[in-house]
Amino acid sequence: MHRFVRLCSVAPLFLVLVLLPLALAGHDYGQALSKSILFFEAQRSGYLPSTQRVQWRGHSGLNDGKANGVDLVGGYYDAGDNVKFGLPMAFTITMMSWSIVEYGKQMAASGELGHALDAVKWGTDYLIKAHPEPNVFYGEVGDGTTDHYCWQRPEDMTTSRQAYRIDPSNPGSDLAGESAAALAAASLAFRHNNPSYANELLTHAQQLFEFADKYRGKYDSSITVAQKYYRSISGYADELLWAAAWLYQATNNEYYLSYLGKNGDSLGGTGWAMTEFGWDVKYAGVQTLVAKFLMGGKAGQYAPVFEEYQQNAEFFMCAILGKGNRNVQKTPGGLIFRQRWNNLQFVTSASFLLTVYSDYLTSAGKNLNCGSGSVSPSELLSFAKSQVDYILGDNPRATSYMVGYGSNYPRQVHHRGSSIVSIKVDSSFVSCRGGYATWFSREASDPNVLTGAIVGGPDAYDNFADERDNYEQTEPATYNNAPLLGLLARLQGGHSGYNQLLPVALPTPKTQPKPAPVTKTTPAPGSSSSPIAIEQKMTTSWNAYGKTYYRYSTIVTNKSTKTLKSLKITISKLYGPLWGLTKSGDSYFFPAWLNSLPAGKSLEFVYIHSASQADVSISSYALA
Repeated sequence: MHRFVRLCSVAPLFLVLVLLPLALAGHDYGQALSKSILFFEAQRSGYLPSTQRVQWRGHSGLNDGKANGVDLVGGYYDAGDNVKFGLPMAFTITMMSWSIVEYGKQMAASGELGHALDAVKWGTDYLIKAHPEPNVFYGEVGDGTTDHYCWQRPEDMTTSRQAYRIDPSNPGSDLAGESAAALAAASLAFRHNNPSYANELLTHAQQLFEFADKYRGKYDSSITVAQKYYRSISGYADELLWAAAWLYQATNNEYYLSYLGKNGDSLGGTGWAMTEFGWDVKYAGVQTLVAKFLMGGKAGQYAPVFEEYQQNAEFFMCAILGKGNRNVQKTPGGLIFRQRWNNLQFVTSASFLLTVYSDYLTSAGKNLNCGSGSVSPSELLSFAKSQVDYILGDNPRATSYMVGYGSNYPRQVHHRGSSIVSIKVDSSFVSCRGGYATWFSREASDPNVLTGAIVGGPDAYDNFADERDNYEQTEPATYNNAPLLGLLARLQGGHSGYNQLLPVALPTPKTQPKPAPVTKTTPAPGSSSSPIAIEQKMTTSWNAYGKTYYRYSTIVTNKSTKTLKSLKITISKLYGPLWGLTKSGDSYFFPAWLNSLPAGKSLEFVYIHSASQADVSISSYALA
């Protein structure tokens, strides 16, 4: 990592574009998904496990935190260097977790859910270590200045491993807020397969959010060594909202929903309409999540405020598609272009938001309204796919910007570990400056293939120079890959058929006995020929705090030949949260995204509690 990201674009160099044949063959998204997850194993710091698949790496950073009296061994190196920067690491974990929350079923189908969860846990285990007290968080180990002076593989590091922290006297609301978001999002990923760990993550997330909100300030004013590399230009307001959104999704606690509603204006959620989303600027992500809450009928009294969030989310979507009033720049080959240095980070993150929003709109039965007209959900997904395909090789250079995918990919990656012979092949010590002389300056392919890494990518005219010193284009980063996990899983596995506005029960990544589903068909009151059928089934169960919790899916089907309207449902013996219906008083009605049910169609709602299935019946309805 060489320079921090600015909110303004950098003027491109005017280079001649040479058009090459496009690699138009279909892509193996499953293979790309496997490789993109594998990249994270190459970025690991600490003691590597026996299951480590990237064999050219070894243990590193084994004394991290020792000088500060805390164990900070583990975590991820952010990019091609050997520094552990807290803000981008936390964002990486948030986006990996969001990918699993939305598309974990598709990952499981491709056999990659276990690897994805391992990648998240490697990061969250570190974040827990970095949070030894409620109001203390360690946000960096090492510093960019001394690290960039040297070119050493992580196993040989002789650079400073000083650790830097935030606390009440030296606050960092953006860093603490992003870390809270990461831990809350990860708790959702682990909720059904490792509930005790999910609860631990949630405890740390709630403490970090309280710390971030109570002691406000920018983290780079406290950890000043981060300013040259990951300066928080957007400030901390977006991270406070981002953390609150993830905590609401993880806990269903109305406090966090009201925080979003009451602070939308003062913290910029309803005011900032953005055209970028990344490790620094989170507004578009917050707005997308809040739009999900709104379409899912969760906004309550804050619906007018949440509609303003959604307007900004849709401004972002339209701008990326090129159908808004202020659109993003694209290269002649069709790639989103934000800036010269590491542009692909914005491509993968924006494409992820388009993908999830496409699925939210599909679940709500809505289109996107842009300045140029109505846009179908499939158009959002199609554009996101075009960006992924460009990265994988469908571009004017016919170059794959994922290392190790295809036959024409970067061979001289700006990455210390990849560019220096593996310590397992040659254990001779590589000195600080000797690494530059011997390895950095080599005009040859890297001795270790950094499989799955997404490099910085081409310039504004689709030009790319595969040279190790060209860090703007050839340096990879963890946050380039993190959103891509969800994108590739969605493109590989398709839509899994469930309502994306409802909470998802992830499958178990390893083969374990599952409880037999219990199915019960309950006719509506009246005769067995009732025009409305209700079918309930338990879809999963898990243990937490000594109790067994069950997730029930309920399908209401209109069996008549007419349109069902004015549906009123009564539910008794319900002892937990419910999603997919609107509640008023003691009764339930159509969700916010439906006002009728055509003949032969069904709606689904789900609920979770620690008891047998609730009693669901139809109180009244009309057929028209």
